[in-house]
Amino acid sequence: MGQKMTEKLFGTDGIRGRANSHPITPDVLLRVGQAMGYLLRKKPARNKHPKVVIGKDTRLSGYMVEQALTSGLNSMGVHVQLVGPLPTPGIGFVTQNMRADAGIVISASHNPYCDNGVKIFGPEGFKIADEMEKEIEHLVANADFNSLLAGSNDLGRSKRIDDAQGRYIVYLKSTFPLEYTLEGLRVVLDCANGAAYKVAPAVFEELGAEVIVIGNEPNGFNINDKVGALYPAKLSEAVQAYRADVGISLDGDADRSLLVDEKGRMVNGDHILCLCALHMKNKGTLTKDTVVATQMSNFGLDKILNSKGVKVVRTNVGDKHVVEEMRKNGFTLGGEQSGHIIFLNHSTTGDGCVAALNVLAVMKETGKRLSELNDMMTDVPQVLINAKVRQRKDLSEIQGYPEMIEKIKKKLNGEGRTFVRFSGTEDVIRVLVEGPDKLAIGKYAEEIANFLQKELS
Repeated sequence: MGQKMTEKLFGTDGIRGRANSHPITPDVLLRVGQAMGYLLRKKPARNKHPKVVIGKDTRLSGYMVEQALTSGLNSMGVHVQLVGPLPTPGIGFVTQNMRADAGIVISASHNPYCDNGVKIFGPEGFKIADEMEKEIEHLVANADFNSLLAGSNDLGRSKRIDDAQGRYIVYLKSTFPLEYTLEGLRVVLDCANGAAYKVAPAVFEELGAEVIVIGNEPNGFNINDKVGALYPAKLSEAVQAYRADVGISLDGDADRSLLVDEKGRMVNGDHILCLCALHMKNKGTLTKDTVVATQMSNFGLDKILNSKGVKVVRTNVGDKHVVEEMRKNGFTLGGEQSGHIIFLNHSTTGDGCVAALNVLAVMKETGKRLSELNDMMTDVPQVLINAKVRQRKDLSEIQGYPEMIEKIKKKLNGEGRTFVRFSGTEDVIRVLVEGPDKLAIGKYAEEIANFLQKELS
């Protein structure tokens, strides 16, 4: 078998692209299914026939992707259980709960309907490691699957699981304290016309809230279309119009949420982390008094948490990196500014509904309104500049760069920070500077960006 160049299929969050364009095409996805089936067959499985759970969001292309993956898996002797539209964290839960060997989510998260993607979970409900992604990429590029197919008697079966949504609803409700209900709370819920359009309203209603739902009429084309976590203005208007206590906005696959307080102000992932961390610290349930955030989280989070005795550990951008850090060191709370919040005691990945329920639990237990909890953290001003570059090199080796950063750090005097990284998707370097003086940090950011643009063009 001649070796081809192995193409990189997996990005920061699975395989993603425009539906019916490479790599989201039936032939590539068939091979991805076969590669997974081959790897599952090779290692000791829990089941005689390895078993994979597949769920999706509400995009039109979900049917095509589901059938291509299913066909590939079945051809390698793997049984497939199809659960239909279910949030990404729901697949993590069902994979674990049904003792499957892997789970697949068909979704492009917050992207428009014309895109789609594939995320893969291992048997414990966590996203697969980079090594397995590389193995799948290698097999898709090089394997002769026709010589590896299962025998006629060993083909896999597929069946639909009708009660997966019900199981997930019961699980979500179990993450809210038993001694409380949501009675007396008016909630506006935006489901982004996505994967949570059925389960999310049921959860909050069954817990007793009065729920006003928007974005719960998917038609294959309207997922994330001016609704959901990318468009919080609509939710803010609705919260004020209905005089609601809280607004909850999910994205297309419901693995993240942003909230709106009763005054119509946004409560982003950093503020959710802050109010949950301080509440858990007071109750003595915050493991090692530590929270995991990414490099994009606002410096205001460090300031307030450090002042209350909570440490902030930072990772690269992406909830996968946050989860890895949490699992490695036994931390239980972490997340991103964008609203991926992970409560590792409850779920294996970011879960928009779990995050919202935890915030509502803090409101119930403290008797405070969301605006009061939101005000606990003050954002430090930040300036982000994207500078076009022609080449990439180790920044620490550019003459004069480390000295310049050190000089700016001294001027910030512990009241801010700099963070510089190359974009993962375009020829751009991102320069982020945070500090109390907006004018000064703007100057620092421009100084860094101009210097790097000159050095890397």
